[in-house]
Amino acid sequence: MAITIYGVCAVSFMMAMYALERRNKWFILAFALGCLLSSVYGFLSGAWPFGVVEFVWSGIAIRRYRSTDTL
Repeated sequence: MAITIYGVCAVSFMMAMYALERRNKWFILAFALGCLLSSVYGFLSGAWPFGVVEFVWSGIAIRRYRSTDTL
C-alpha cells in the first residue's frame, strides 16, 4: 500500500511539473526529478520497464533543462 501511495504522489508531481514547464526552466528540472521519483516507483513495484523509461525521460529532461536559456 505504501508503494502505491508513493507512486501516485510521484507520478502526480511529475505530471504537474510537466504542465508547468513553459512557465520557467526550473519546472523542467523539477519534471526531471519527478521522472526519477517515478522511476524509483517503477523498480520498487516490480514494473522495471516503466522504471527504465522514466529514467530515460529524466535524462532527456535534464538535457533539455541544460539547453534552455530562458523561458
